[in-house]
Amino acid sequence: MTGYGIATHDSGSTKYTVEIKSLNSKFLELSLRIPKAFSEKEFQLRTECNKQIERGKVNLSINVEQAGSAVKAAGIDAKLLKHYYDQLKAVADELNEPGGNLLQLALGLPEVVKYAEDTITEDEWKLVDNTFKQALTNFQQFRADEGNVLQQEVTGRIKTIMTNLELVEIEEPKRIPLIRERLNQYLADAVGSDNIDKNRFEQELIYYIDKLDITEEKVRLKTHCLYFLETLQSADANGKKLGFISQEIGREINTLGSKANDAAMQKLVVGMKEELEKIKEQLLNVL
Repeated sequence: MTGYGIATHDSGSTKYTVEIKSLNSKFLELSLRIPKAFSEKEFQLRTECNKQIERGKVNLSINVEQAGSAVKAAGIDAKLLKHYYDQLKAVADELNEPGGNLLQLALGLPEVVKYAEDTITEDEWKLVDNTFKQALTNFQQFRADEGNVLQQEVTGRIKTIMTNLELVEIEEPKRIPLIRERLNQYLADAVGSDNIDKNRFEQELIYYIDKLDITEEKVRLKTHCLYFLETLQSADANGKKLGFISQEIGREINTLGSKANDAAMQKLVVGMKEELEKIKEQLLNVL
């Protein structure tokens, strides 16, 4: 499910920014981009995200901006720098090469420039942790707001399917006279009206109409739709469950279409399929 949350804390000397973004995914795919100083807190961050976010392709980033006075300056090992420089100069003299950039080369050699150790105090971590939790709260609120919009849209589409089902029930009784008339005409054209066995014709007609009966499909489709709406109202994360129910709805709609044998009914069935496909697309955004 898509989501976004950001929070900042500015202590004057240091500004902390935590940003959480997510895209749709069947599972939780968590990617962290944090400063080296927070490496030991990575497990704690991942644990909290696993608990709160559940699933999605999630990117968590923590950015630290320090004011000029707060930046930890790098140090130079002068003794090691001189040692490297002397060696480079000796080689340059031996090869009769100019040594104009020897100091720059020496500064780039290992261990010459040393940076202050990347660590944070417990008080600093509390500030970052509180900022992270605020970003997570904002992230969850973003998801909740989007979820409310999705709920309204999906509910409307399920109700459209149920409305089409009611229209199917209106059209259904019109099929029988048309089927009777069409079969009777086929037989009359094939063998002549006088040669039709009326009793046998009625028996075959009943058998044929029974094969096209959609009573069970209508009941099951309505039941699945109502169950879908009931599950949608649940406070639990039911995205996968809604996906399973939508599959059952699809089976009943397909059976209705195959048994319809009527242009008006099949048109309504096509409308149901269209709504269901849009529902399935939106369910990818539901936890």
